[in-house]
Amino acid sequence: MFIDEVIITVKAGNGGDGSAAFRREKFVQFGGPDGGDGGKGGDVIFVADPNINTLIDFKFKKLFKAQNGENGQKKQMYGKTGENLIIKVPVGTQVRDVETGKLLLDLNVAGEERVLLRGGKGGLGNVHFKSSIRKTPKIAGKGREGAELKVKLELKLIADVALVGYPSVGKSSFINRVSAANSKVGSYHFTTLEPKLGVVRLEEGKSFVIADIPGLIEGAHEGVGLGDKFLRHIERCKMIYHLVDVAEIEGRDAIEDYEKINTELRKFSEKLANKKQIVLANKMDLLWDMEKYDKFKAYVEAQGNEVYPVSVILNEGIKEVLYRSWNMLEEIEREPLEEETNVDEVLREIKGDKEDFIITQDEDGTYVIEGRVLDGVLAKYVITMDDESIVNFLHMMRSLGMEEAMRNAGIQDGDSVRIADVEFEYVE
Repeated sequence: MFIDEVIITVKAGNGGDGSAAFRREKFVQFGGPDGGDGGKGGDVIFVADPNINTLIDFKFKKLFKAQNGENGQKKQMYGKTGENLIIKVPVGTQVRDVETGKLLLDLNVAGEERVLLRGGKGGLGNVHFKSSIRKTPKIAGKGREGAELKVKLELKLIADVALVGYPSVGKSSFINRVSAANSKVGSYHFTTLEPKLGVVRLEEGKSFVIADIPGLIEGAHEGVGLGDKFLRHIERCKMIYHLVDVAEIEGRDAIEDYEKINTELRKFSEKLANKKQIVLANKMDLLWDMEKYDKFKAYVEAQGNEVYPVSVILNEGIKEVLYRSWNMLEEIEREPLEEETNVDEVLREIKGDKEDFIITQDEDGTYVIEGRVLDGVLAKYVITMDDESIVNFLHMMRSLGMEEAMRNAGIQDGDSVRIADVEFEYVE
């Protein structure tokens, strides 16, 4: 099954907490702080794997987590670093933030490895908080939480040439003729239901990749027929083979078919419309009125595109097209689709701004304090539930402006205040 679009959630590992342990050894009277640092959380890494050609592995599993770092230990032992999460995707996969739609990664080179989310840093052990004033710190650094993001994976096949045209104009027969793609062929519309890749090998050192795009019809950019589902696979291609039934076997006008397909490309993306085209006037073996071909050729060439008469079924005129394509491809550079956005910018945008201190009052009259500054401290330090640790924490918050915010909120001597899991009576 060909799956080219999925939404998943990825999360980097949390950093391990630092240890607030103390040295306890016989004959060592003043051991002092002895806690080690927490380990770093695992990263989320995407790898472009050339052996994968669909996103089907993500159809049922939607949550992917890197391993958390382990907590620090006594004797200043570091916590173990969390294992990285390696996510393998097909070459040509783009990773977008679901909320903002911004492009984060564009994995278009086989074997390419890119870090999307970094694991959280490990917290510092209490040995780092020792000073001439605080000889027995009962506070340690808390491991940073690993970032979490909902992302959309979009596969845009990487090929040199995209094969487009109305259903039943001979696209599948063409790619089977020039490569070993083995695309399904039938005498009915939409025989091909998913893109197929084929490698054209002309001679030693000369080869290129063709993508057979399922048949387009008028209104495809709005979802008619197979819709625009596969149009994005043309975006990476350097040029387009546009097959047209010049014999008009199904009663359609060749020039109208040519124009309608180009209109669909233009409405989907101006970039698609501007790509170089080679137009293949197929089914010449069934054409009796050569004036039709001459008229079609003159019309297409007036728009700056080259036209080649071919018969795919009889293998006539194809070799010339392939060699001409090779020469053109050598001169065309693959354009980047769009610029990537730094994931840190997206994470900041999603979180948004938060006030330094937010003070509300519960039904029982207890004041509850939250806010950006408080979140930062609680995320950074492990506060043990003993009196000394709590006093140190409150001193730290006072220096960051919390006491002034409490007064401005109307908190008075004797009022109950709660910060996270700590509840205390405010004393001026």
